[in-house]
Amino acid sequence: MTYLSSDRASGPTRRTALAGIVGGAGAALAAAGCTSSDTSLASAPTPGRTSSAPAVLTVGPTPGAMTLFKDAVFNFNGLLALGGSGFGAAEVGEVLTAVNTINKSGLSAQSYTQTFRNLGDQLMKAPQGGKPGKETTRFRALRASQYYGQALFFVLGSDDPGSEEQLYRAGRKAWDTYCRLSDPAPVTANVPYGRTPLPVWFFRPDTSGEPRPTVILTNGSDGQNVDMWTYGVAAALERGWNALVYDGPGQGQLLFVDRVVFTPRWETVVTPLVDWLTARRDVEAGKIALTGLSMAGDLAPRAAAFEKRIAALVAMPGVLTPWLGFPSEIREILTPDKARTNSTWNKEVVPALSPSDAATLKKRMEPFSVPAMLDARAGKMFTDFYTPAKLIESLDITDVVGRITTPTLVLDYEDEQFYPGQPRQMFEKLTAPKDYVKLTAATGAQLHCSPMAPQQHCEVVFDWLQGKLSGS
Repeated sequence: MTYLSSDRASGPTRRTALAGIVGGAGAALAAAGCTSSDTSLASAPTPGRTSSAPAVLTVGPTPGAMTLFKDAVFNFNGLLALGGSGFGAAEVGEVLTAVNTINKSGLSAQSYTQTFRNLGDQLMKAPQGGKPGKETTRFRALRASQYYGQALFFVLGSDDPGSEEQLYRAGRKAWDTYCRLSDPAPVTANVPYGRTPLPVWFFRPDTSGEPRPTVILTNGSDGQNVDMWTYGVAAALERGWNALVYDGPGQGQLLFVDRVVFTPRWETVVTPLVDWLTARRDVEAGKIALTGLSMAGDLAPRAAAFEKRIAALVAMPGVLTPWLGFPSEIREILTPDKARTNSTWNKEVVPALSPSDAATLKKRMEPFSVPAMLDARAGKMFTDFYTPAKLIESLDITDVVGRITTPTLVLDYEDEQFYPGQPRQMFEKLTAPKDYVKLTAATGAQLHCSPMAPQQHCEVVFDWLQGKLSGS
């Protein structure tokens, strides 16, 4: 397979370039392995650092990383599952056994989806040899939610794309089971948002009612709630903080069940959450932080530019223009003329797509178009490219970043394969107090969102937040 950078084609024509399309968690579409010459681990914030080597195309889907699958997309997702084991959201042996099963039967969306779905089903049943205790049931459910999420990511390319909502609901049931059996269980609520409320899970270290710092955790374009456990909830609770998990437009329940797509005005999502939090006596109103993982490295900064009650912001990574996560051959399809754009899409592009590339595009577009999602579930390619493409284009926050006044940490990753260069660009545009940290291969924390090192990731983020919210 040929891999494309976000701004360089590997072949001379749109048709040959389309053969190299790949996708990944948290980005719309992206190339493999763009890296820079900076290989130092930034274990602490480095204020004022602004120089950066240009991104270059490198060989291999996951440079320097463990190879579970030969395909970059599957490998990245497998690494995310493996990394979740550090917080109990996976089991190394279970993941590696699933990997071996998939490779033995032949790597495909079908084998990947079915294997991880079976693993989730298995964990939601009582283990052999007796009735499980509460804690066993609880943590089996957490791991099951991870494995259902793995299956969900590839279901549109499987033999049963119409089972997408059912598979989401299975993962949601596992997540809710884990939450219900937690001590204390998170407070659940529906926060008003237009005609479709936002489901929230408010985690607390205890039920004392003591006011505490609180982190609002924002997911990306294809993450599930279990990812927020790995990338923030567990770390917050360990430090005696509260953590809020939520489904916003284009995410979780709002996408798969309520059929609400992303909005470029993410402040309209975060402001009701802040209103809800500040009404609680167990929240320190002046110590509410906001994080954004993957594509939410665009959403969270957008919200913080307008919602001034946010006391600290973390972009993981910093993202200015999600549309640039698509190869240029895809971006060039979009023109100001809807009819012309869709004609090019349907007559020139769609016929050239391989089945795997078609599945990737269906997955990448569904959070931005309900008709595209429904077509994909029916096993069809969507015909309106213009509408979701314009929505993705509207997520650009280049001209908004200057309005951010809250202290901001911008994370970057060596071999960032989805938004190369954008974290540095965001850092340079910020006028608020700011820090930049690059996680690298020196300690296995490379690649988008450090899939192999979420514990390191959380250490960097929460040490920084600790300094900003407590002054210590």
